[in-house]
This record gives sequence, structure tokens and C-alpha cells, in this order.
Amino acid sequence: MKTSLVALATAVMLATPAYADEAPASDGAQITVLATGNDLSLDQTGQAITVLPLQTIEAVQGVDLTRVLDRVPGLTWSRTGGLGAQTAVRLRGGEGQHTLVLVDGVRVEDPSAPSGGFDFGTLTSGGIERIEVLRGSNSVVWGSSAIGGVIAVTTREIDGVEASAEAGSRRSYDADAVAGVKRDRYAFSIDGGYATTDGVSAAASGTERDGYDQWRVGGKARVNLTETLSLVANARYADGKTQIDGYPAPDYVFADTPEYTTTRQFFGRAGLHYAGGPLTLDAGYALSDTRRRYYTGGADNAFEYGYNGRSERVELNGRYSLPADFAIDFGADREWTRFDSTYDTRQNAHLTSGHAMLGWYTAKASLAAGVRYDEQSQFGSNVSLGANGTVEVVRGLRLNASYGEGFRAPTLYQLLSPDYGNAALAPERSRSYDLGVVYASQDGGFHAGVTLFRRDTRNLIAYVSCFMAQTALCQGHTYGVYDNVGKARAQGVELDVGAALSSQVKGTIAYAYTEATDRTPGAATFGNDLARRPRHALTTSLDWTTPWAGLALAADLRFQSESFDNAANSIKLAGGSVTTVRASLPILHQAELFGRVENVFDRPLVTAAGYGALGRSVFGGVRLRY
Repeated sequence: MKTSLVALATAVMLATPAYADEAPASDGAQITVLATGNDLSLDQTGQAITVLPLQTIEAVQGVDLTRVLDRVPGLTWSRTGGLGAQTAVRLRGGEGQHTLVLVDGVRVEDPSAPSGGFDFGTLTSGGIERIEVLRGSNSVVWGSSAIGGVIAVTTREIDGVEASAEAGSRRSYDADAVAGVKRDRYAFSIDGGYATTDGVSAAASGTERDGYDQWRVGGKARVNLTETLSLVANARYADGKTQIDGYPAPDYVFADTPEYTTTRQFFGRAGLHYAGGPLTLDAGYALSDTRRRYYTGGADNAFEYGYNGRSERVELNGRYSLPADFAIDFGADREWTRFDSTYDTRQNAHLTSGHAMLGWYTAKASLAAGVRYDEQSQFGSNVSLGANGTVEVVRGLRLNASYGEGFRAPTLYQLLSPDYGNAALAPERSRSYDLGVVYASQDGGFHAGVTLFRRDTRNLIAYVSCFMAQTALCQGHTYGVYDNVGKARAQGVELDVGAALSSQVKGTIAYAYTEATDRTPGAATFGNDLARRPRHALTTSLDWTTPWAGLALAADLRFQSESFDNAANSIKLAGGSVTTVRASLPILHQAELFGRVENVFDRPLVTAAGYGALGRSVFGGVRLRY
């Protein structure tokens, strides 16, 4: 494995042009908050970060956010059905719950879910301006759950009015709008949208379509109280309904049923931003609330059960610029989480954290290192370390390296559920290592990067069956209990290339080879691939702006190799490829027609065994700007 990775990396490095007379691109779009928690240029960090701007989101088209995320090397996902179904996003072979998700700075994981992860099936692309993806552990800055990486979503803030609508296969309809005003002293915006589709059967063997409906509304505000102090706030509310399948009598096998779920989410934050001289401060209060309900559907349509998860957070983050190009980034926060369900009484926990990172940042080289301390009311304390660096070896060519530690606190459900909880659980922990080389031409017409990575994770939490078991762990647990029983390793190589082949033609490649394996000593699954982790994942795109009235034509290819659906590696997922063609045509200066055909060759890519997947789909729409 090590030999093959080194050989591949060397080949890519040798194939990458190194023009010594050119300088690296530098523009405002290449700024990230994921490296330190404060604004930093991408060429001043050794961490692997991808930025997906509004231009990319609109070019990809549609409400399905996974089609945008496919352009991130090392990112894969699995879905239990069509649009709106449970969707787990994984970075570098990690678990879905090992991806920390932020929406406008708010942590949006669900404390009531057994795994505590975020369901990307509830997040559409409407109203999103920018997505940043950090690959690799970074709990120094972001704390719990940042084992596989971090995905930060930023919503729209505009001066004017924009609206779009599209319709397509399976009675799919989507409408989105955003309006705002943006001035030096203040900015306000509001956005909203509605999406619906008949979908496909959640059960692959079924014939009844399982649809999805969601409406959402959100807003952002900024008021400059003085030249150095601003009041900022944002909020987002979404209400969705997803039809699912179940295990009906008398056979109790996965098949068509009229069941459905509803999910209501609220994310919000209010705070103050200070920027004066060498000091920058952000202080705020954030709230995330998720309520899930399950219904039998059909003529009875009875309520079955429900879950409520809530987290509240007060935080202070800042940066102080020091002499000689040094800066210190720091922060402290306190988080309160709680959950309850139809079967579980309310349970609570709190987490207190503090971190600091010292960095030296110049145009030619940068180096940063930091530490974080967390104290949780249930499992105790945890210390995380991290460091990264980058150096420009010749103009435009940089070497990057990083080391990061991650941890994930056990969920309240895993700790305190009366039936399955284990109050003695320890946090899951990881160590990750990156080594990469990146080239960017001065004119921005070409960039390429290759990164070797490895992550070792221990104390993985898994469900342990107590059926017919008499162990001490199972005392008081009839069916099963959660325990720290697992270890895993993920290692591989990522390739990211973008090129302007001419002034009208642009192409991109995002590829990753990932070995994600079980390393639990003594386990029957030792050495097996982790479930739903394809070793090869590739996305390529080609965009052509024709000379005919601005008509744009494009094509995307997504390929995933075979993988396994279970830890025993006895159920195989075949993998495959999906081809999409896209087109758009500007009308005057304020309107655009667009359309696409997804899965042109009608080959559904199944990412979860036994579940349905989308075949060929055709969409068309219009976008208006004023």
C-alpha cells in the first residue's frame, strides 16, 4: 500500500507543471475560516481545504446537495432511497457522524439521533452561497465530531432580488427566492424555498414511490454599531416530510409501507463582531433544535414515536495579530445539549472548551500549532493537539503538511438511554497526517494538488448485543448496550485538478483512493473494509461556454468502485458511474434558462443495499435576477 501510494503521488508531482516565473494566484475568493476559525488565505495553511463557491453550486443545478459535494476529493456519501432520504456524508473513509457540519457558524448535529450525526437529506442547495470542506481531523479549532473533517455552509447575503424555479421527472418541483439590501452600515437578507418530488421506492423491491416535501425560510442581518463593532444574526427553519418503507407483517421483510417521517429544524445565531487594530473578536449565542416524528401513514396515520434534540452554545473566538507576522487565534465556549423521545425521559449534558493556536503567516511560508481542552459533564476531559505548515518551494508550487487530532463525544443517547446507554463511554479519538503538493498558475488558469493522508481512530463506539449474554457489560441491559470496542484506519491519496483548456473550456478532476479498514484486535472483521466506503471515487467535469449567445454546455461523470454494505463484507455494493449533461442560456441581462439530464444512461448507483436509487431524470428551469 505505501509503495503504491508513493508511486502514484510521485507520478502526479512529476506531471504537474512548475513554472518558476509565475506567481500563485491570490484573490479574495480563496479565503477560509476552517483552518483557524478566523479568515485565512488558503495558501497560508497546510490543511486540505476545498471551497465550493456560488458559481459552482449554480452551475451544477438542482436541490440535491450531494451532486455539488461530489466535487470534493475524498468525499463520499450513502443514501437510503431518493431525494430527502437519510444521507450520510463521509470524509476520507470516516463515519458520517465524524463529519462536523456548520450552517452559518451553527453546529447542526442532532443530539437525539443514536449516532448524533447530521442528515444531509434534510439540507438542499437553495439559499446556499458557499461551502467549505476541510478534510482531516481538526478538533483543536472545532472540538467534538471533527474526526473526518468539517463542512461549513454559508447562506446567501445579496443586494437585490433573485428567484429560480425548476420542474422535472417524477413530478419534481423546486422554487427558491432570496432578497436583500446591502450597505456599508447594514445588510439584511431573507431567503426561502420549497421542494417536492414523488421520488423512488425506498425499498429496492418495492413499487410504491416514496416522496419528499420540504419548505424552508431563513435570514441574515448585520448592523454596524460603530466603525469597529457590528451586530450580526442569522436563522434558518426547515420543515420536511419523507416517505419511507418498513417491515410489514406477516413476512417482516423490507418492503412497501405507507410510513413517513417529519423533520423540523431550527438553526440560529446572534452575536457581536469586533475588529479594531490587531484584535478581532466574535462573541455569540447559537441554538440548534431538531424534532423528528414517525407515523404509520395509510388510513390510520397514527403517530408512532418521536425524538427531540437541542443544543445551545455561547462562544467567544478571536485573533490577535503580533509583530513579525505572528498571530494567535483563540476561543472558549460552553455548550448545553439535551434530548428526549417517546421512550426516553429528558437527558442533559454540558461541555466547556478552550483553545489557542499560534501561527506565523507570510506569503512564502506559514506554520501554526495549537491545543484544545474540553471538559464534558459525563465522560470527563480531553486534550487535542494540531499543527500544520506550508512553504512555497518555487513560485506557484507549495508543499503542505499537517497533523491533527480529533475527538467525538458520545451522544446523549449512547450515554444515557435507559435501554442502551453506557455512562462509562469514553470519547472516540483520532490522529491524522497529511503530506501534499499544490500548484497554482498566476493567471488562475490551472491548479493541481495531490495529498497523501492517513487517519487512525480508536475507541470507536458500537452497539453490542446482549441477547443471551451474561457479561458484566450487559448487566441491566436486555437487548444491547453501546461500548468503546473499535479501531479503524483510513489511508490513501487525493488528486484535485482544474484547468482552463481555453478561454471557453474548463475541466476539473477530483479523485481519491481510500483504504478504510477495521483494525479492531481480535475481531472477526479485522482487516475488512468499513461498510459503504468505495476505494475509488472520481468526479470529472467539462464546461464549455459556446460562442452562440452565451449558451453553456457541460458534462459531469461520477464513478465509485464496488464496496461492502456490512462489516462482515458479505454484502457487496456493485458501484458504477453516473453521467450528467447540463446546459444554460442567458436571456437579456436578468434571466437564465437552464436544464440537465441526470444519469443519462439510466444506471442507478446504489449506495445502500436493499434501497432504491434514482435512474434517468430530466429537469428544466429559469433563474431571474434583479
